[in-house]
Amino acid sequence: MPLNVPPTAAREPAGARGERVYVKSFGCQMNVYDSQRMTDLALAEGYSETSEIADADLVVFNTCHIREKAAEKLYSELGRARETKEARAAGGRATKLVVAGCVAQAEGKEILRRQPAVDIVVGPQNYHRLPDLLRAGARAVDTDFAVEDKFDALPAQRSRGASAFVTVQEGCDKFCAFCVVPYTRGAEISRPAGKILQEIERLAATGAREFTLIGQNVNAYSDADGVELATLLARAAKLPGVLRLRYSTSHPNDMGPALIAAHAEIESLAPYLHLPVQSGSDRILAAMNRRHDAAAYLDIVAKVRRARPDIAFSSDFIVGFPGETDADFEATLALVREVRFASAFAFKYSPRPGTPAAEAGDQVPAEVKEARLAALLALLETQRQAFNRETLSRRFGVVFDKPGRHEGQLVGRSPYMQGVHAECPPETAGRMTQVEIVEVGPNSLKGRLV
Repeated sequence: MPLNVPPTAAREPAGARGERVYVKSFGCQMNVYDSQRMTDLALAEGYSETSEIADADLVVFNTCHIREKAAEKLYSELGRARETKEARAAGGRATKLVVAGCVAQAEGKEILRRQPAVDIVVGPQNYHRLPDLLRAGARAVDTDFAVEDKFDALPAQRSRGASAFVTVQEGCDKFCAFCVVPYTRGAEISRPAGKILQEIERLAATGAREFTLIGQNVNAYSDADGVELATLLARAAKLPGVLRLRYSTSHPNDMGPALIAAHAEIESLAPYLHLPVQSGSDRILAAMNRRHDAAAYLDIVAKVRRARPDIAFSSDFIVGFPGETDADFEATLALVREVRFASAFAFKYSPRPGTPAAEAGDQVPAEVKEARLAALLALLETQRQAFNRETLSRRFGVVFDKPGRHEGQLVGRSPYMQGVHAECPPETAGRMTQVEIVEVGPNSLKGRLV
């Protein structure tokens, strides 16, 4: 249970005092979604949003613990926030400082000890309690995994334009040797399909058109009634206003036949799949506890491509995992050459406290990791640019959702997650518009309305 949290106390609505909230998100799409939901909570309490920390009465840092030195980066942020808090206090304005997310879950009371300016520490399964924690007025840590469903306690998600994230699943049961997610997000939990579809329907009614269903292990989705991700996608595709669907992030072991078939059967499901592999070496995959080998991964890629020939893949890679040899790294490069990725993320292995790999004795030297990462990134970038060039003269649907740099220009995303800008009338925003790609830049595509 939360520490130092008395029963809900009466408090003048924040809006009556003109209070503002500033939320900064670090890390994955799940954190972006959680940050949006914490903002929704604050707005329901009467706060208004601000993009300037100096103007904020409530400051929330929603943290990520995947990479090394995440905690140190947080404390640097907190040091600057403390100075802002003190400056505001000198001017007669109080500031509440909140640390949320996975670093909060991992560090707990240590955050309060190291940075006295922090008022509240709240984990990713507990942020729905933030209003009560704020009303209580005491310094508090709430990182016990909640028994109640936090989504039932959250206000309705508000539309933020043509694209929306919808959390369908949280947590992970895979226990990869390098990963802290099972410890910071808990066991796999799937939301009821009915509630997810209601949320999508509400967002579509207020202008959202492109939906990304997200989860730490999204394709492990299975609710209490046995509804799995393929069925959920099929039902979502039938809702009014839903023009495009995506899902992320997937584990290869959960790419079953029904989900592969969904890529052929659901027209609105984007031909783009983020499928992390992490390594091309069977020996390293076994050490990572990934529970698949390179051949199994390549078999999944081949099956999905047969189901949806125009599909593109992205992935995640870790280089320099403990014990990785030159031959292991060459196996990763070989897999990349065989798959041909449209985009990918690659990182140097960084030990995460409490994970099995952090205790391994055969850590790879930093300079070796640097060299391998540079080589992998160069190959992946070559593939990304080649894929971008292949889109020249192609036609596909784009949901434009925000203004571009130039007057009369709108920006959206291709089915393959590339940024696309085009000269468009204002009424194009929020619609699925057919575009022909007429120019390919290093980081975006230029389109012409068909």
